[in-house]
Formats: sequence, C-alpha cells, structure tokens
Amino acid sequence: MSTPRPSLLFPVLAVLGSVTALSVGTSFAKQLFPLIGAQGTSALRVGFSALVLLMVFRPWRWTTSRADAGAIIRYGATLGLMNLLFYMALRTIPFGIAVAIEFCGPLAVAMWSSRRPIDWLWVGCALAGLLLLLPLGHGAPLDPGGVMFALGAAVCWALYIIFGKRAGHLPAGHTVSLGLCVAALVVVPVGVAHAGMALLEPKILLFGLGVAIVSSAIPMWLEMAALKRLPKETFGILISMEPAVAALLAMGLLAEHLTPLQWAAIGCTVLASVGSTVTARRATVPVVGA
Repeated sequence: MSTPRPSLLFPVLAVLGSVTALSVGTSFAKQLFPLIGAQGTSALRVGFSALVLLMVFRPWRWTTSRADAGAIIRYGATLGLMNLLFYMALRTIPFGIAVAIEFCGPLAVAMWSSRRPIDWLWVGCALAGLLLLLPLGHGAPLDPGGVMFALGAAVCWALYIIFGKRAGHLPAGHTVSLGLCVAALVVVPVGVAHAGMALLEPKILLFGLGVAIVSSAIPMWLEMAALKRLPKETFGILISMEPAVAALLAMGLLAEHLTPLQWAAIGCTVLASVGSTVTARRATVPVVGA
C-alpha cells in the first residue's frame, strides 16, 4: 500500500529559510576576519553550532549503527571542510561571487541526477544565472587562490548533498548534531592553530555564538529536514536561491548594489527554483506498519 508524499510546502520553506539565515550570518561573520581570521571564524561558527545542537537534540538518545555512523562521519567531514574552504575564499573574493562559484557543486548534482527533459530546462536556467553572476571576460580579475578555495567548497557542497541524502532516514536532529561534531573536529584545530587565545575573548565568543546559530545551526537543521522530503536533484536546483538571496541581502547589509546583468542572473535562478518546485514528481512512499 502507498500514500502520496507529504506536501512540498514545508521543505521549500525550509530551504528558503536556510539560505536566508546562511547569507545573513555569513555577512556578519566577515566582521571577525580582521580579528581572528577566516580560520578562527569558521572554528567558532562550527564549534558553537555543534554545542548548540548537541544540547537541543541530545543525539545520545538514539542508537547509531556502524553503517549510519560511517554516513554521518562522511557527511560531517565534508560539511566542516566546506565551511572552512568557503570562509577562506571570502578573504580575497566578493561574497556574491564566492557563492556563485560554490553553487557549481549543487548544480553538478542536479545535472548528474536529472532524468526528465523538464529538469534540464530548470538546470539550464540555473546555469545561465551562474554564468551571468561570474565576471567572465570583464571586470577586475579574481584572486586565483580565492577561486580555488571556492571551487573546493563547491566539491564539498556536492558531496554534502549526497552524503546528507544517504543519512536522510535518520532523525534530522540526530544527523545534524553528530555531523556538526565531526565538522568541529575538522575545523576547530585549524582555527585554534591560527588564532590561538584570541578565540577566547568574551566579545569574540559572544559574536561567534550568534554567527553560529544564525549561519550554521539553523540552516543545517532546515536543510536536513528538507533533504528527507525532497529528491536529491530537486534539492540541488531549489538551493539555487542562495546566490539570489545573498545578493539581495548584501545590497541591504553591505550596500552592494546590483547591475542589470546581475538582476538578470537573479531572475534565472528564481525561475529555476520555482520551476523545479512546480514540476517536482509527486512520487509515492510505502507505509511502514507499526
């Protein structure tokens, strides 16, 4: 016996809430770079996020099999490395450009997973938006190191989507809290080695806690909840809202005004996101007896 899959409204709102919180938190996080560097900022973000979610979800209440533990470790390690590489990229290239380059990761997942012709239409729209956001052949040249860090973050983002889906059968709080603990083991030692005792200053700790809650703890939980309800390819295309949200928030928070070409890119990514949501396949899932 089967029953229709639950409404797409909640996972869509979850993804939109995730990208909004992530963009706001990242904009404020850059203010810590002159004090503790990108490495120290990433360490505070991931470390505090892990502590907050451990207290909220208490994952020790659930039993974790060896196979599930392996999936969570892979998910957490890629999450931690993705955060670190993205913050390293933000040191030398603009926020919007870094997001656009990093977006190559979910785009690749969407293209690889696509099966229906209509899916390719939305992938094409999202790709057009990405190409319009990148300064190809015009403007000031981007720092090669920053671009490489952003591309590395893109690879990690693609793996994060894949590994997160594989752990999607577990409770969202279980996966995210344990995954962030693994991410902290990857990132915190790097931040401590770079920033040292500066990480323990009260004002920096308080600011870092706020950044962690807004830009990591909340988005990670929302994304895992969405991954449990959306196909991998739909999630990958829907998350294309992030460059658009980042650009809009940067205009208000960082006074970064957009050119007509950049507005066209936003239109492409919004069209891809809405189109993929409207045409998402309404598959059925089996009902498991009690």
